Amino acid sequence: MTTADVLIIVGPTPSSPRKIDRAAIGFGRKATDCISGELDLLLLGPAAETASSQFAHLGARKIYTIGHADLANYTAEAYTHAVCDFTSERNYRFLGGSASSATRDYFPRVAARLGIPMASEVLEIDQLTADQAQLVRAVFVGNLLATLSISGPQILATCRASAFEVPAEEVATESPVEVVTISHALALAGKQFLSLTEQTSDRPDLTEAEIIVSGGRGTRGAEGFQLLEQLADQLGAAIGCTRAVVDSGWMPNDLQVGQTGKVVAPKLYFAVAISGAIQHMAGMRSSKTVVAINKDPDAPIFEIADLGLVADMLEAVPQLTEALKG
Repeated sequence: MTTADVLIIVGPTPSSPRKIDRAAIGFGRKATDCISGELDLLLLGPAAETASSQFAHLGARKIYTIGHADLANYTAEAYTHAVCDFTSERNYRFLGGSASSATRDYFPRVAARLGIPMASEVLEIDQLTADQAQLVRAVFVGNLLATLSISGPQILATCRASAFEVPAEEVATESPVEVVTISHALALAGKQFLSLTEQTSDRPDLTEAEIIVSGGRGTRGAEGFQLLEQLADQLGAAIGCTRAVVDSGWMPNDLQVGQTGKVVAPKLYFAVAISGAIQHMAGMRSSKTVVAINKDPDAPIFEIADLGLVADMLEAVPQLTEALKG
């Protein structure tokens, strides 16, 4: 490898590439285009080796996997040590990945241990050379774009998945896979993993869904969200919500869309009884088509909506659901 090469890090690795993983590869391809380098992938976690075949036709020069026992249960320290051990012997110009709850946790630790600058939730690569980078990211809840100028021979960055093209077609050539063995412990001796509680749903994952039905404070609680769930079931959609809904205890935190929740970019986004606070719009602004239903004709959500309906959602949503059944 040369100092112009790019490494995209995926971890914990899922059984097959998610939208955010494919977007990270699109991020890596943009970086390699800038510096005329090659793209490698590093897959971390217990599923890394078995999942490597699912990543093998996405255009990487080579795929490395680390399935160390200490990576079986996620801890930031173990994943940090794995990345640092791997990269210490390889001179990549650009290290990257997609912004997620995990990378927000361990990527800053990687940057600190390697002593390199880091940029988070990048929207665009303006420039990338051997010793200079200009990266664009959103600031002030997405109302402004800032260009970061970063100097140095190596940089670590996460991308906002909704901003980068997901590789649409798999390439014919299969990337070779190398299993990397680390003999020493990676986990922090004084920290012990106890348990993981996961919520399961028959609906699509919020960040992967093509259609999202999202509700705000105007749903008025359980009754309104029951109607939204019926609409979502009819569309095969995921359910989302605003922070006000989470704070009211109507829906769980993992369904929140917005600045302090999840950033989504579905093909179709229903914003139902959502006024359109800038914090929420920061999380769904990249949706391809936005349909807004709100009884307030002056609601800010109508400013970005492609289609808008001024109506009470308690009346409009059941009518829409019934129409879709026909």
